Amino acid sequence: MDKQVKSVAIIGAGPSGCALGCFLIERGIAVTIYDNLSKPELIVGESNLPAVVPIFRRLGIEEKVAAISQIKRGASFRHGSGIRMDIPFQTPGKRYPNFSYNTPRPQLDSLIRQRAEEVGVRFVNKKATLELTPENSDRDLMLSEASLNDAGLCTETHPDILIDASGRSRLFSRLLDIPAKRGGRDDVAYFAHFENFEYKEVIEGQIVVSILDHGWSWQIPLKGKLSVGVVLNKQAAKSYGDTPEERLDNVIKHNSLLKDEGKNAKRISKVMRYSNYQLLSEKGYGKGWVMLGDAFGFVDPMLSPGVFMALNAAQSIDEIVFSSPKITTANLEKYSQQVNSWHQSWTTLIDYFYDGRLMSLSEQGKSILENPKSSVVGKMAEKLYSRIISSMVTGIKTRSKVNQSLLYHGCRQLLKDQEVLNGYAVKPFTKKEQNSH
Repeated sequence: MDKQVKSVAIIGAGPSGCALGCFLIERGIAVTIYDNLSKPELIVGESNLPAVVPIFRRLGIEEKVAAISQIKRGASFRHGSGIRMDIPFQTPGKRYPNFSYNTPRPQLDSLIRQRAEEVGVRFVNKKATLELTPENSDRDLMLSEASLNDAGLCTETHPDILIDASGRSRLFSRLLDIPAKRGGRDDVAYFAHFENFEYKEVIEGQIVVSILDHGWSWQIPLKGKLSVGVVLNKQAAKSYGDTPEERLDNVIKHNSLLKDEGKNAKRISKVMRYSNYQLLSEKGYGKGWVMLGDAFGFVDPMLSPGVFMALNAAQSIDEIVFSSPKITTANLEKYSQQVNSWHQSWTTLIDYFYDGRLMSLSEQGKSILENPKSSVVGKMAEKLYSRIISSMVTGIKTRSKVNQSLLYHGCRQLLKDQEVLNGYAVKPFTKKEQNSH
């Protein structure tokens, strides 16, 4: 597909769609975004990574983001045994700050949309409908006549390219029957906002992730409240009650790490439920269309990559595909490969948490530093791996082949005891446990 693009229609007004709209307006491309105005009260993805801050700056919204956010300078992982791993953000160079923001998602999404409106993106506040065009050699699908009319368009002025930013609705994939690869986990998340929920902060604004039976929890400090969520195997979740409220409350009450912290807490929002799985479409572009953000694929929310992945995808497609005078198949493929690379890199890093390697490596490092007989080389290695892990969880060096290789080989050399690894791992929900439920 080699064609010049003067106009674009984006289906979906989430962060990726609105950010891309801003970038394309800078290139003189007319942008129409369809927004069905369906917004939940709370949205997952409240904890951001340092790698997203330069994109906030490019959009010109960082000051407004900061005003509604809690600054975040690190992350923490902890285990019921009392082991805790605190990771201060360490970032290379001056481009990336050593902090990010914890931000309520509806407000963040609204800021990005407002910015898109300010720069001249046109919004159609109606659901877009599309039609397959099997006889058209230039398009696989197009906007319906009704949706064209909603935007003041017609067949002759149909946008040159359609972009699916519909999130997990995956509109184009469903219409075109495009298969997707799913990850190995099939969990469910429940979360809400609380007041008076104790939060043990070591690093300012850090997200605290705790290992649970068959899952994990998060605590994200926001202004004046704490976001608390649990992620569990879907079958295991049933043992905690019948409703989202019962399941979240009972996990908190029965977990050794959370029960004391939450004993005086007051829930101030409804409990939201999200399916937590990993998915990546096997095809991300075609004749007259391309996928963006969660519509292309999404990863496990462990390590908080969601908003960064969405905004980075918008920036990537802008720089790779739309920076050229014409959209080419070669550039679309390059963009698609980059999306796949990001997904693979995050999935691999997140697996280090689930299988116990991340916590085990941290404990090995502590032992080296606390042992007066440890060699200088050993202490230098510990500092190296601390920097590697920090730079990868910030989103800045996640795809670094050097870091990936060092982390992989370091774990192979240092983590020999499978029983220790299993002790730090998120335990799978066994068939025997399923049968008992």
